Amino acid sequence: MNHQYRHYIGVIRLTENMIICRCEEVTYKALVETANQYNCSARELKLRTRAGMGYCGGRTCRHMVDKMAADLTITKQTDITLKYQPPIRPISFGHLGADES
Repeated sequence: MNHQYRHYIGVIRLTENMIICRCEEVTYKALVETANQYNCSARELKLRTRAGMGYCGGRTCRHMVDKMAADLTITKQTDITLKYQPPIRPISFGHLGADES
């Protein structure tokens, strides 16, 4: 395993094939390779790999993607971290057009 694969979550060591973004099935290896190849900010890493762009809106992987981008690339203090955007909940047309009176 390459020296660049060195992240830990608590006491769990991340491996190449570990899924970081479950919604988009983005692996740790894909994130590391993209960050190393393009020297990405967290936002660019998200856009290039789609990590954090799935159904949950990044609620499960946003912090890990932010941390990886900060650890693997040269970041500036002015870099903006990923925003939190909760998913939109579906509503039926019956509820949308219901007359409340």
